Amino acid sequence: MAIIASATLAATACTNSTSSPAPSQGAAQSGANDAPGKKVTIGFSAPAADHGWMAAITAQAKSAAGRYGDVEFRLSEGTADASLQISQVETFINDKVDAIVILPIDGGALTQVAQKATDAGIPVVNVDRRFESATAARTTILGDNYGMGQSAGRYVCTAAKGRTDAVVAEIPGIDSLPLTQDRSRGFRDALARCGLKVTNRVAADFTVEGGERAASNLLQAAPKIDFLWNHDDDQGVGVLTAIKQAGRTEMTMMGGGGSKNMMAEIQKADSVVKATILYPATQGADGVRLARLVAQGKPLADIDEVAVPKEITLSAPVVDSSNVGEYITTAYES
Repeated sequence: MAIIASATLAATACTNSTSSPAPSQGAAQSGANDAPGKKVTIGFSAPAADHGWMAAITAQAKSAAGRYGDVEFRLSEGTADASLQISQVETFINDKVDAIVILPIDGGALTQVAQKATDAGIPVVNVDRRFESATAARTTILGDNYGMGQSAGRYVCTAAKGRTDAVVAEIPGIDSLPLTQDRSRGFRDALARCGLKVTNRVAADFTVEGGERAASNLLQAAPKIDFLWNHDDDQGVGVLTAIKQAGRTEMTMMGGGGSKNMMAEIQKADSVVKATILYPATQGADGVRLARLVAQGKPLADIDEVAVPKEITLSAPVVDSSNVGEYITTAYES
């Protein structure tokens, strides 16, 4: 199963009995994840698809649901308004769906309504952005933001080949977000292990325009850069535009997210982009598949635990010239 192939499982010894039907004993040994089960209705709510990665989240969730004849998929319209997303979830609760998958605009803002669903006996799968209460979701599936920074930092350390004077630059997304802070912390921690540090850093905002603006400022401040990590491949389109306009070819650039655009750059011999750090856009699809299993009372068939784990964290591998062919066919468009 794709979830198992890409996931690091963080399983708890017990599950939230108020939001999950009891699984049948021995199901892990005898059942298959994709074996037909009882018909279930799954509600799905995510932010507006105003970003390549976010668009892929919803598209892949819809595609995953479509593979199962036993799933009725109810997709809410994407929104940038937390209040509207709350009302969407409340509609799912009133309709008594069998499970709800939520990628919250804001984890804190959606915690209360997720708890309401859980208390009503509807299992909730929390995607990407944690709720503030551990009891609000039956299971949570996350990307590894700290791991992204670690992967980027280790890549730089390897490429630097023992140099401790390499100039390392960083263009994060929105600095106030915990995910950005986790990525930067992971990057710093990994660099420190090989005697390097970030010497130039300008934040962007996850947009193409913001990436170009941040990169222009960074390039003016740093006449020489050996390694540049840009946290987000969508804003990376703007970052790369600024680099090309400045005629800067001396650096090795790594992206973040895993867009098809950046992977195509990796395949070019003359591009400064040599790698991107994956932040899987499969989270929505994986969330739907987990919701189906939980609503049907099934476990993950490839592990011995008799219920779906409480939390799953996906890995953050480096995609470079050695493995880009494995990832580009399923990558998202920036």
